[in-house]
Amino acid sequence: MSLLVTGACGFIGHRVARTLLQQGRKELILVDAPDYLRTRECAKGLESLPFIDRAELFDRLPGLTGVDAVLHLGACTDTGQTDEAYMERWNTGYTKKLWQWCAEKKVPLVYASSAATYGRGEQGYSDDHARLLGLKPLNLYGRSKHEFDRWALQESRTPPVWHGLKFFNVYGPGENHKNRMASPVYHGFHEIRKAGTMTLFKSHRDGIPDGQQKRDFVFVDDAVRLCLFCLERKPASGLYNCGTGDARSFLDLAHALFAAVGVKPAIEWVPTPEKFRSGYQYFTQADMSKAKNAGYDTTCTPLEEGVAQYVRWLQASPGV
Repeated sequence: MSLLVTGACGFIGHRVARTLLQQGRKELILVDAPDYLRTRECAKGLESLPFIDRAELFDRLPGLTGVDAVLHLGACTDTGQTDEAYMERWNTGYTKKLWQWCAEKKVPLVYASSAATYGRGEQGYSDDHARLLGLKPLNLYGRSKHEFDRWALQESRTPPVWHGLKFFNVYGPGENHKNRMASPVYHGFHEIRKAGTMTLFKSHRDGIPDGQQKRDFVFVDDAVRLCLFCLERKPASGLYNCGTGDARSFLDLAHALFAAVGVKPAIEWVPTPEKFRSGYQYFTQADMSKAKNAGYDTTCTPLEEGVAQYVRWLQASPGV
């Protein structure tokens, strides 16, 4: 029996695959773009596993047997993407097709949703299904994830068990291919290494000092842990937040990063670009009560520890 992992050469996907391999589970079928398998640093070591081109997956699915679960982490995560047809193909539409196959074959499905569905957070950050209709994502990426979440909850024909994981601000090893979409830890590390300083956005909201914009920063291994919990423990179907439940400021993150690098803090404050201000989030924090009530241990890697682990990895990985 095999686990089908889409986005297997991506940030969270490759980390899931490596974790399962370390646990001795080798019955994996990886799905992604072939170029990613060949060129991405995070995909090194995965070349020997069965691999399917993401563009050919739905032609190959009818011939696949022995798949006991699908972990769908592949998607376009670019919050600046504006091509609706592209997002429909690779996000909403792609996930609908996988859902329908899982429903037909009675295969459990875990898929990546996003905290981007919460928009500015006017309705809070609860994964309670009753609050879903009130959410207002700020960009096409968030809308693509929100549209699928709403569709899934309205479907009468479902996989035997399914989970949509709303990932908050995930950071950690293996994200360098994300370029501008990589975490502030990644970008900050390279800024400090190059110039000894780190750039942070000024606040443009009354009552919030510079650097006190807050996010729920979650270490990638904690995101992996929730994926595996859903696959193995199979809690009640539905949407689940994936965060720490503890919002931390960008200033906290910067201080943790300088401490990990061993450099005295030197922060350069710059205005938030005008094009980002209308959609800028000043606070995100996952409500983790649903996952906790389902039996998940919501104890997560503290920000300072996660940043230190990541910095050690970056220092040992020249060129990323």
